[in-house]
Amino acid sequence: MLAQIRPAIVMIVLMTALTGLAYPLAMTGLAQLIFPYQANGSLIEKDGKVIGSELIGQTFADPKYFHGRPSATTDTDPNDATKTVSVPYNAANSSGSNLAPTSQALIDRVKDDTGKLQAENNAKIPVDLVTISASGLDPDITPAAALFQVPRVAKARGIAEDRLRQLVEEKTDGRSWSCEPLTEKAPVQARLAARRRRSIDVSTLAVRRSDRPARRINSFQTVSLPSDLKLAYNATSSG
Repeated sequence: MLAQIRPAIVMIVLMTALTGLAYPLAMTGLAQLIFPYQANGSLIEKDGKVIGSELIGQTFADPKYFHGRPSATTDTDPNDATKTVSVPYNAANSSGSNLAPTSQALIDRVKDDTGKLQAENNAKIPVDLVTISASGLDPDITPAAALFQVPRVAKARGIAEDRLRQLVEEKTDGRSWSCEPLTEKAPVQARLAARRRRSIDVSTLAVRRSDRPARRINSFQTVSLPSDLKLAYNATSSG
């Protein structure tokens, strides 16, 4: 019996040391050596203070800022632990809305968002401005979504629209893969980039063409609303 138990114990201790200690420590060490910025969360700092991450979006409501995608993340209601409340871009509770295209709640929310967007710009609305990503944390928007917001941001800040469009183009990265759609960077980065340009505090411009696989909006760049509410749900399952 001892001859059977001893090898088992040795293997448990050995594999625990290898997979539970050696491997994690080796990967952590290599990551800190080769990709320290990414390994530490791709954090964005301003004046020595962390103000966000390139990987997680933030909510901006002020008209001076570019706005990101809607987010369906929630958190526990502080007044009733059995309920939840909406907390957009809650990194501790990543999730989508899980609502079907036929959901009345989803249709009402999209119509409401569309009405607000049309009030600021009567142009076609980029679909990512009214659809939620699967994670609820997506920091990126399409170039079309950023350009759609240029008139509002320019007016709120009293700057020329052409200058702001130029900044959008400058902060748009290229594709990593030829099949990827174009996307804008995390909103927080635009503020930093813009402040270096005539102190334009554009807190959510940041434009990136995502490094993630092409699961964003390929076929449907815009959506005509609210008259016919044609949302490309099957083509907008981005994470």
